[in-house]
Amino acid sequence: MAAAVAVVLVILSLVFWWPKPREARIKEAEGQKEPIKEAPIVKPQPPKEIVPAAPERKSEAQKGPVLSAGEVFRDRLQSGREGPQMVVVPAGSFQMGDVQGVGDKDEVPVRTVRIQKSFAVGRYEVTFGEYDQFAKATNRQFPIDEGWGRGRRPVIYVSWQDAVEYAKWLSGQTGRRYRLPTEAEWEYAARGGKETAYWWGNDWVKGIANCIDCGSQWDKRTAPVGSLAPNPFGLYDTAGNVWEWVEECWHNNYNGAPADGSAWMSGGNCARRVIRGGSWTSQPRNLRSSNRSRYYPDNRNFDIGFRLALDID
Repeated sequence: MAAAVAVVLVILSLVFWWPKPREARIKEAEGQKEPIKEAPIVKPQPPKEIVPAAPERKSEAQKGPVLSAGEVFRDRLQSGREGPQMVVVPAGSFQMGDVQGVGDKDEVPVRTVRIQKSFAVGRYEVTFGEYDQFAKATNRQFPIDEGWGRGRRPVIYVSWQDAVEYAKWLSGQTGRRYRLPTEAEWEYAARGGKETAYWWGNDWVKGIANCIDCGSQWDKRTAPVGSLAPNPFGLYDTAGNVWEWVEECWHNNYNGAPADGSAWMSGGNCARRVIRGGSWTSQPRNLRSSNRSRYYPDNRNFDIGFRLALDID
């Protein structure tokens, strides 16, 4: 009899304490205020890319995103690195040349130029860091830096031909048309909407640019790009630091020059190419927005670099 009672007790304990099936436990929990949920199974995920991958090449019929004036952007290279920072410059018109009547005879006649479409211009002069990517990828000789440093300093010892080849390489990397600016585009962008001698006014201001006796800490060498104030379009070093190559052959004056901002390729002396903006070796008067000079397209110098332009539509 005692044995039978013990068996009954064992059976009852099993009934009450044996774990309930999964479905019964979930049904029982449904009456609670906060339903019990099973933790989801999470599979390890690869880290997300912070920057999008290299853009696909676009045909001429395709258009990129609409960009507004003043917008800053960078294109991704096929290597995964980034191209130069570019700033969108709005369409508009301006008086090109020696508006103030204080320049040289090659800066006249003053004429109205109309830039029909917005375009992008390098926010900074092309740097050693940017150009060295091109030199390495194409097995070109790296330009010397005079011991001043590379990285964010403007590249020097680059010829007009070097600049053109860099623009072609960057175009192939991004699927967009990078190029040297035309002379009219360069002056329009450098002025920043002003008709004064300099983008900041008619009077010289110490410490605002890098040139001989300009009053900056870099007066005897190049300055890292972006070290000084930008112009109203958000462009740095359009006055001083390094001379900048533009597209055109040299013309002695503006007689017969186009008024639509296009490159003036007819006539002129193509054994010389135009440089603009003055440099760390220039006197302040040569940093005026309308000032022009020229140099041999296959030669290189320690005070000549460049910035790029880009068609955005």
